[in-house]
Amino acid sequence: MADNNFLGFNNFIWFTGVVEDRTDPFKVGRVRVRCLGIHTGDKTILPTTDLPWAQVILPVTSPGISGLGSSPTFLVEGSWVFGYFRDGTNCQEPLVIGSLPGRPIEAAAPDKGFYDPNGIYPAYVGESDVNRLATNDEVTHPHLTARMNVAKGIATADFNATTNAKGGEIAASDGTIWNQPAITYNATYPYNKVYESEAGHIFETDDTPGAERIYESHFKGTSREIDPVGNITYINTYDKYELTTGHQRHSIGGNSDITIDGRHKIYINKNGLPNNNYDIQIGPNANINIQVDKGNINLVTVDGDVNMNVGGNYNLQVKGDYTSDIWGSKKETIEGSKTSNTTMSVFHRGATIDLN
Repeated sequence: MADNNFLGFNNFIWFTGVVEDRTDPFKVGRVRVRCLGIHTGDKTILPTTDLPWAQVILPVTSPGISGLGSSPTFLVEGSWVFGYFRDGTNCQEPLVIGSLPGRPIEAAAPDKGFYDPNGIYPAYVGESDVNRLATNDEVTHPHLTARMNVAKGIATADFNATTNAKGGEIAASDGTIWNQPAITYNATYPYNKVYESEAGHIFETDDTPGAERIYESHFKGTSREIDPVGNITYINTYDKYELTTGHQRHSIGGNSDITIDGRHKIYINKNGLPNNNYDIQIGPNANINIQVDKGNINLVTVDGDVNMNVGGNYNLQVKGDYTSDIWGSKKETIEGSKTSNTTMSVFHRGATIDLN
């Protein structure tokens, strides 16, 4: 004989209702729902605290066990939901199957049933519950307005032309000005899939033909966007930290420009291991240009030598004084001739001066 208490044989009851509480003491994602036709909207008769807790059904892509998958905690007070009572006409064990977006025509009335008791939702009245970034109607999403403010006029290094000690020209390496790429948002409903949290964190997967993008953003403005061409723009509004316990490699097929408003420090081989060198190799037909607009270039070896091999000429131009302080001996071996020109006096002091 069939068990009439089995789900589906015991006066199956469907419901539509409004979430009025989500602070589940067991923290399993339950919500309190006031159901149309079953519960009164008079809170003096049936306060929110007396509504039964409803279990939220997850999709098969979320296991719903041991913290795996998505947490069932994103229904908010004011959400319209649909489900059924698994205990039939007793109506004390509701299960929520899904939520029902709509087009709210009035703001929340916290003192009444079937409304958000906190008076927060709906956030908009007279427009679709679908995210504004997905609908792209005449009302602009506040986040999109903020994204319109792009950084402009970012300067790169500018090396000025000069001459060497022999009067030869040292060519300039002119800097450039670049701008942050303009946003490529041009969504068409219904192609842009948008997720937005209560705080304002946003994830977009936009499949609009010709305007396909991927975008994610923190509510403070830090973001990453991949535009329809495949370009990636990162915007970091605060500090950035990268910690890599293994190796890190970069390969850049084009140019690289770095502009730093503050200082820049590099610390190599902090543990003092052998052969952890700092190597720089420049290919043929290119130069290393270093220009200090006002300041010094200081090179110090605490314990070690300075070795310099010059394959061509060594040209040194000093517009001030040239001072060498050598605590040991100085040796010069010159295969060719040596010429010294001075417009002032020449002094040589030593215990012994030998002239061959």
